[in-house]
Amino acid sequence: MKKPRALTPWRALRLAVCGLVAAMMLAPLAIVLTLSFSAAPFLTFPPPGFSLQWYAKFFADPVWMATLRTSVMVMIPSSLCASALGTAAAIALSRVRFRGASLLIGLLMAPLVVPVIITAAAIFGAFRVWGLYGTVTGLILAHTVLTIPFVLSTTLASLRMVDRTLESAALTLGATPWRSFWRVIFPLILPGVLSGLLFALVISFDELTVSLFISTPTVRPITVQMWSDVRGSVDPTITAIATSLFLFTLVVMLAETLVSRRARGRRPPLAALGF
Repeated sequence: MKKPRALTPWRALRLAVCGLVAAMMLAPLAIVLTLSFSAAPFLTFPPPGFSLQWYAKFFADPVWMATLRTSVMVMIPSSLCASALGTAAAIALSRVRFRGASLLIGLLMAPLVVPVIITAAAIFGAFRVWGLYGTVTGLILAHTVLTIPFVLSTTLASLRMVDRTLESAALTLGATPWRSFWRVIFPLILPGVLSGLLFALVISFDELTVSLFISTPTVRPITVQMWSDVRGSVDPTITAIATSLFLFTLVVMLAETLVSRRARGRRPPLAALGF
């Protein structure tokens, strides 16, 4: 049985610093979560009482529901498109060796490096010319561009862990390249693809800057509506919406963690290839 390590001063200092950082990060979330159940008609902490009135107001308000529907209409297609395009790009980049491959990967990952305000301004200018400004299609395309890097990175990481001899064995047993990919390679990289998909869902649902540039009063995601509401009269309803977004993100992240843990160490046996 492994003995627990002694609590040295250096280790105690590290634990204290980590605890302080965690408290600083979680304290605002805890305050917002508490205020979302406040019975007060305005933002006050600690709340004088607890009530579900702000959640009821959120789900009963047609403006908030319209922006929520817009967010869902953008989030799902953009995440699926990003998953398909990011996976295809990862497979191509992992199989084809050519000069400039690193440069191409850098370009595809650029939305993670380039300041979001620059990306938003570029998309705004292009969409104004293409007639996509203020449309759901434009929001879907913009969010797809922003979320492709997340799918690309997770899928590339999964492909690097795949044993290529499994595919060679499938080809030796008579499988076509297409069938060997779907029956051998794709099940192995599926956890990485799903992780990228879940990340894309969260990023799309929480995205503000680019959406702020290309949305209109009639077509706007919920994050843009939250921004407009905060700039005007601050209503405690915003805390209920923020809590709902946080819970959605938390559920998705827990699902991603579960997918990663279940996929760890899983490899299909050669006897199960079935060719």
